[in-house]
Amino acid sequence: MTDVETVTLWRPTGPEELVLVEESGWTRWPPRLPDQPIFYPVLNEDYAVRIARDWNVKASGVGHVTRFRVRKDFLDSFEVQQVGGETILEYWIPAEQLEDLNGNIVGRIEVTRSFRRGPDGDVVEAHDRE
Repeated sequence: MTDVETVTLWRPTGPEELVLVEESGWTRWPPRLPDQPIFYPVLNEDYAVRIARDWNVKASGVGHVTRFRVRKDFLDSFEVQQVGGETILEYWIPAEQLEDLNGNIVGRIEVTRSFRRGPDGDVVEAHDRE
């Protein structure tokens, strides 16, 4: 088997999406909903943590950071989007190309961090998925 050049990406993920990823055997992202025309993985863990912690927890009570690798030659057809400061970087994958992205994932999607609201109302890092 030859070595394939990959890019490591992160995705802040809510609990419903994570269940669907788990059901895929940790190998695929679920189809986008009608109001989600773009799948946007991010290029660094810090940015993914900020979204999972500050947005997903507020929206659904828990937020996860996932990490996965994608073949670089697939990603080369997409431009990196800078959507804020110099480390706020994303790929914008149109929903109709998500299956192509799924076919170019190398290895498994893994959860690297999880956050939830603690007993005092502050957001805390969870060490088990709830």
